[in-house]
Amino acid sequence: MGTRKLKLVGSHEIRVRLGWLSRQRVYQLTNRADFPRPVAELGQGKIWLAAEVEAWCAERENSGVRQKKPT
Repeated sequence: MGTRKLKLVGSHEIRVRLGWLSRQRVYQLTNRADFPRPVAELGQGKIWLAAEVEAWCAERENSGVRQKKPT
């Protein structure tokens, strides 16, 4: 029987994925009702399942919601 590895992400990885948003903006997004719930809260912060965060990002990108600041 094979083991399944879970990929986890913290706020820094979410920040990078969303285009280097500020820590405050990532905090706001991760506290939204439509953002996935964290799987744990450690001393260094909350962690999420990467697949759930990716699905949330993809849904927002597909709906045309802008995430990155214009350059």
